Amino acid sequence: MSEKHFDAVIVGSGFGGSVMAYRLAKAGLRVCLLERGKAYPPTSFPRSPFAMKKNFWNPSNGLYGMFNVWSFEQTSSIVSSGLGGGSLIYANVLLRKDEKWFVREEPQRDGYEYWPVTLADLDSHYTSVEQMMNAQRYPFDRFPYNRTAKTIALKVAANEMHAELCMPKLAVTFGNKDEDPVPGEPIREAANLHGRTRYTCRLCGECDIGCNYGSKNTLDFTYLSRAALDYHADIRTCCEVRSFEPKDGGGYAIHYVVHDPGKYEGKKVSTHDPNILPLQTITADRLILSAGTYGSTYLLLKAKKNQKAFRGISNQLGTHFSGNGDMINFAVKCSDSAMGKREPRIIDGGYGPVITGALRFGDVVDGDGSKQRGFYIQDAGYPEFVNWMLQIFDAPGELEQAFHVALRLFEAKLEGREETDFSNYISQMFGSCELSSGLLPLLGMGRDIPNGVMHLQQDDLLQMKWKKEQAGPYYSALREKMQQISQVLGATFIDDPLWFLKRTITVHPLGGCPMGRNAAEGVVDSYGQVFCGDGVYEGLYVADGSVMPGPVGANPSLTIAALADRFADGIIKKRAGQV
Repeated sequence: MSEKHFDAVIVGSGFGGSVMAYRLAKAGLRVCLLERGKAYPPTSFPRSPFAMKKNFWNPSNGLYGMFNVWSFEQTSSIVSSGLGGGSLIYANVLLRKDEKWFVREEPQRDGYEYWPVTLADLDSHYTSVEQMMNAQRYPFDRFPYNRTAKTIALKVAANEMHAELCMPKLAVTFGNKDEDPVPGEPIREAANLHGRTRYTCRLCGECDIGCNYGSKNTLDFTYLSRAALDYHADIRTCCEVRSFEPKDGGGYAIHYVVHDPGKYEGKKVSTHDPNILPLQTITADRLILSAGTYGSTYLLLKAKKNQKAFRGISNQLGTHFSGNGDMINFAVKCSDSAMGKREPRIIDGGYGPVITGALRFGDVVDGDGSKQRGFYIQDAGYPEFVNWMLQIFDAPGELEQAFHVALRLFEAKLEGREETDFSNYISQMFGSCELSSGLLPLLGMGRDIPNGVMHLQQDDLLQMKWKKEQAGPYYSALREKMQQISQVLGATFIDDPLWFLKRTITVHPLGGCPMGRNAAEGVVDSYGQVFCGDGVYEGLYVADGSVMPGPVGANPSLTIAALADRFADGIIKKRAGQV
């Protein structure tokens, strides 16, 4: 950490920051990326309850883990802390934003959105990201021993409901290039920054809690490895940015602290005590905030509140928050009555990547006769150990089965027969396994209304107000389609318990620094540069989910990365004097 000045400093290593680091370093800029979390090489993701207990982010309480949970009025969020950002815990889906969902509404009401970019503007950037992430569709029909049951169930629902089914591209390696997919084979590729061997997907459903085999093409294995190893980007972990300020003569000074998990993990720490965590400072000609919807918005709100130099930031700062319409519900004990008798329908949610397919339901802006805001519903897998937990709830049935087994053995004893092969009896004691084998979580996301507003309390803590009621018709339509899927699959529909508390939970928080055509409409322009009145703050950019003026609708990771790729083009061209 000896260098003190860079051409560009990037805050955060998610889909915005990682793309920026690679593109700018490749263009010849001296780049430093600051990530508050740790690096996670293969095998470092926790699995035991004891280890998972520490896998949350709250340094003041000695927690330096991966999951950062936020709770606000009517909504909660889960985001990631670690090298690679949200790619460490997302479900790998790379879907493009629908062409007609780049809406351009007039600012006449709360929750409007205006996208200053179009699908045509992003098409080439989408393609670049897909190539870099080695995106491929799940080859569910090419694994000879199991055609993934949950994928087949989704196809059944699509056919019955006349819904549009797509198999999205996933950032997962299922097989080496030009070879049949085989689980658990070493991946043949260039070196990565962890210096570790990766293995093809083992179909274990653990994508959302960190892949211990390196099968996911996460940002640390793709953009960040290439930025660091090929183009010498300076990547620093456990470095949390606290503030920044303009320098005389141009550029920015960035102040951050260096966390020491080895010393303070499990201990309460006064993280703002300079004797414990002294401030470090580096400078840069360009500063790119990529700390996520909450992080980037928070840093800009602090800067605007505390520094006269940033009073010119748009009053739209903090607005246009959206949860991307996220909702999760459950189809439980799926069944099939096609042969006239109800039989359990096997879903086997612990087999395969977390998400394999998506049903798309139309939007009023599509012009196809749809009456509601559009959304996607996707199958959801989960780690296999969840099935063993679910099996506990089948305990009454198992006890009954055990009683019958014991009774048969007793009868055999009375009849003078000696049972020596117990395999069948032990198998029967598992019962039907109907709950553990027949559960399909349903993930929904789409075009909710971006009416949330973030602000700072007097103690500089981030707070937000978001009105779920305005998006009520959207959530009702989404929930109704999930109920229909459950019905088609012969399942019992169960709501997320938060639904009854009139709350939602999102893993795709967006907005806070929305793009716009000018400062009256947004915080940044269509190339991510921060507005300052009628002009811009030279060298100050935002590149992450916070720049969305509204919901992406589809999984937003690919769109965030594509926008960052476009923003990097703008920086590179401006540096070359082309704009």
